[in-house]
Amino acid sequence: MALPRFYPIFDDVDWLTRLVPLGIKLVQLRIKDRPEDVIRSQIAAARDLCREHGTILVVNDYWQIALDLGCDWVHLGQEDLDDADVAAIRAGGLKLGLSTHDDAELDRAMSYAPDYVALGPVYPTILKKMKWHQQGVDKLTTWKSRIGDTPLIAIGGMSVERAAGAFDAGADVVSAVTDITLNPDPEGRVRDWLRVCG
Repeated sequence: MALPRFYPIFDDVDWLTRLVPLGIKLVQLRIKDRPEDVIRSQIAAARDLCREHGTILVVNDYWQIALDLGCDWVHLGQEDLDDADVAAIRAGGLKLGLSTHDDAELDRAMSYAPDYVALGPVYPTILKKMKWHQQGVDKLTTWKSRIGDTPLIAIGGMSVERAAGAFDAGADVVSAVTDITLNPDPEGRVRDWLRVCG
């Protein structure tokens, strides 16, 4: 399955409302540390917005809410996977993306036949404290050779300027967070990404 090549991640539906209409066709809503009613209402609003714009919405972590609300995709980190009911996720028709950082995590991820695999952080990231150091673009090539036709997402420290190198190394999709949200002109930066990822 071919996914759009640009995959921004935002922590609030307000970002989606602002930027999805610019032409984003794949987006993740990653909400942390909010009350469940807020999370549920944000996911529902994001679902409706993305359907209106023909955009794939990926819900981070909250797979049960994603099922309840009739969403199409969920993304799980390795820790999230420990507590997730993957059988229920699949039975509910959700597509599944999984994070990986090392060989053991990749083997585990592939045992679930994911709809994409994310590798990160490709470059150092300021988004969150991680025990993983930068993976480097060469690891994208290694990962792609191991996962075959499964789409590979490059995440972590990615920028418009670094996107081509990630694609050349084997990434199918490049994900961005702070390159957009910390930019003085997020709309302009999204347009730059859409040009580069074509």
